[in-house]
Amino acid sequence: MNNYLESTEIIDFHHPLVTAKAQELASRCSSDTEIAKKCFEFVRDKIRHSGDSKDSITTYRASDVLKYKTGWCYAKSHLLAALLRANGIPAGFTYQRLSCSEYEEGVYCLHGLNWIHLKEYGWYRVDARGNKEGVDAQFTPPIEKLAFEVGKNEYDLLDNRAEPLDVVVDTLKNCKSYSQMVANFPDIEK
Repeated sequence: MNNYLESTEIIDFHHPLVTAKAQELASRCSSDTEIAKKCFEFVRDKIRHSGDSKDSITTYRASDVLKYKTGWCYAKSHLLAALLRANGIPAGFTYQRLSCSEYEEGVYCLHGLNWIHLKEYGWYRVDARGNKEGVDAQFTPPIEKLAFEVGKNEYDLLDNRAEPLDVVVDTLKNCKSYSQMVANFPDIEK
């Protein structure tokens, strides 16, 4: 479990901004489930999804996602993990491989999600991507309510990683703008 509680270069919950936000979100909560829900809803609702807002900055480090209030699904999952880990709640990473036809027809890409370990339920997947028309991710343990259901030629990668995939981090580090990200979404084939 210790791997799912670590602060890293990317999941930098020891950064003062992240620490302060984690403490603020946990105040007046009486369980890990309450804290996790508040952290999830904050990231889902208060951090813009870069693809929806077409922000000109690409963030990857949790503290930068919080500072600039924007991130692709992957970066938002980094911030959520940091907020949870700062509160002693184990958090990991997983992905779905989905059609990216919203951005470009015939292209597939990874979509970033989190695993959260809740005392009452065990490991539980959440998607803090951000809601919009046709997307309604919720925090309703033990029932998953993710942003997207997998369809034809799509699939869940159900592994639970303590660190984000290298291909995801490398893409976020190298693509500085909206147009660069859309042209270079991270992907892996089964």
